[in-house]
Amino acid sequence: MTYINMSIPILILLFPLLAGILIEVFGKRMISHVAKVGVVATTCSFILSAWTLYYVSVEGPIHIEMWPLNPESSVVFKFGMLIDRLTAVMMVLITSVSAIIHVYSIRYLEGDSGYVRFFALLSFITFVILSLVSSPNLFMLFVFWQLLSWALYLILAFNFSNTQACQNAFKTFFVHRVGDVSFLCGIFLAYKYFGTLEFAELFQAAAEQPQMIALLPEHMFDVSAVSVITLLVFVGAMAKSAQFPLHVWLPDTMDSPTPVSALMHAGIVNAGGFLLNRLAPFYALSPTTLHIVFVVGAMTVLLGASMMLVQNDIKKTLGFSTMGQMGYMIMECGLGAFALAIFHLIAHGLFKATLFLGAGQGIHAARNEPKFPVPSAHESIRPPTQLTWVTGLILTLIMPLFILMVAHDMLDVPLQDAHGAVIFLFFGWVTASQVMFSLYRLHDVASWKVASAMICALFFIGFVYLWAGETFTHFIYPEPGVSHGFFMAAALNPQVFDAIILTATVLIISGWVIVHTNARGQTILKTDRLLLIRKQLYILLINRFYVDLMYVRCGTNLLRLAQKVAHRF
Repeated sequence: MTYINMSIPILILLFPLLAGILIEVFGKRMISHVAKVGVVATTCSFILSAWTLYYVSVEGPIHIEMWPLNPESSVVFKFGMLIDRLTAVMMVLITSVSAIIHVYSIRYLEGDSGYVRFFALLSFITFVILSLVSSPNLFMLFVFWQLLSWALYLILAFNFSNTQACQNAFKTFFVHRVGDVSFLCGIFLAYKYFGTLEFAELFQAAAEQPQMIALLPEHMFDVSAVSVITLLVFVGAMAKSAQFPLHVWLPDTMDSPTPVSALMHAGIVNAGGFLLNRLAPFYALSPTTLHIVFVVGAMTVLLGASMMLVQNDIKKTLGFSTMGQMGYMIMECGLGAFALAIFHLIAHGLFKATLFLGAGQGIHAARNEPKFPVPSAHESIRPPTQLTWVTGLILTLIMPLFILMVAHDMLDVPLQDAHGAVIFLFFGWVTASQVMFSLYRLHDVASWKVASAMICALFFIGFVYLWAGETFTHFIYPEPGVSHGFFMAAALNPQVFDAIILTATVLIISGWVIVHTNARGQTILKTDRLLLIRKQLYILLINRFYVDLMYVRCGTNLLRLAQKVAHRF
């Protein structure tokens, strides 16, 4: 490896770090050029990240030892860089989103008292995330995991003028500390039982030397050390990626400026998905942990999406949407579809950054608009034509069945044994169904246009999932049999797996019936009992199932108990 090839990954990290230091030290003297420094630094890092992605795709991973200088040293705490395809993809995403947010913030935060501080922190956070994804061992990853929590706390309350934002920043920091304590315990156990924190060595030692932990005396209740370690690390990922029940910090971070929300929802909350992917060979050794990951992700999807529907604030709506999307990402990891989780992570990062920046522009325009919007007249419902109904029904229900039959018979794919193939097809089907539901609601467009859009959307979604299932999966995990091994490790009981697929299928078909009847101005199963249930469910959702209140009461009781103990001594 040439000196230039080794120095380029280091420069990717140094550019935003030096920009942050330069802005913090000399920002008040060059306030008109503060944003330009950050933009130039992140743009240079993006260009170098794109080149690095190409290089590792062709030549293989890059390993850089920074400290200790002697590679054969027995020092436990080592610093360096591991640039493989997973890291390179994450670097391109991080630098591109950061560059866009830098450019957007130039005008959006103009005149803010914390203008200089914000750009310094933005560049520093970019450096921290890049360092996190390029860490070659658990120790270095945890160091930057901690720095990311500190930096997030600082940027959420960067100008200290918003009291509510400062309180929510502390709440975020506290919840992350809960996950980080569990993460740290997992690291201690990993070193105790396997004697290393280097990723490659850790995976090899865990696979070759299974260890057991005795939870009760005389080995009455022994559990796998890998299962305990992966569960402890997963709690850290739950806190960072807002998984239920450690999700309470994410919806309350909307008092900060929109660029902060865009950076957090497009980059920082993805850390949990990256962590699980980085440790994917380790998690593949514990099917029990993968099943727990799947259940937690599925619960987060349902609760996040449900709470999103009752919000009346656009940024909180996007916040709960992020919670649900992160649940999808974690759920995919629990199913063994680690590469699909990275694909989801990238797609979510790009579109959520765009949504938040667009929401910020809309909020800013609404504040500057002196008049109330003109109330729109309610038009009579125009039911969709039969062409739209038949097209959507066929594409959503019959075409997936046809694709399954073709894949099973002509392509010789054993779907009853290959859960991975079913998972990719099923996620594609769910995505296509959501698009069909949205297009079916377009009453003011000619039916042939809607039907054409449905057909084009189905082919596009099918192509994307086919690409994600084949090309992208083998790109992220090019070693033969690795991705298949992940699916095998996460395979559920066949009866449970079939029940999940069947339940989701029934829900989608029910969704078609409800959407169709609502579009025609009709209602089904409208009884007083159902209306009462809907009201009660709405109260639960708008109050977030009272999880926040439960945490507050538990904290208050613990504080009182601590005070009583302190008085006794």
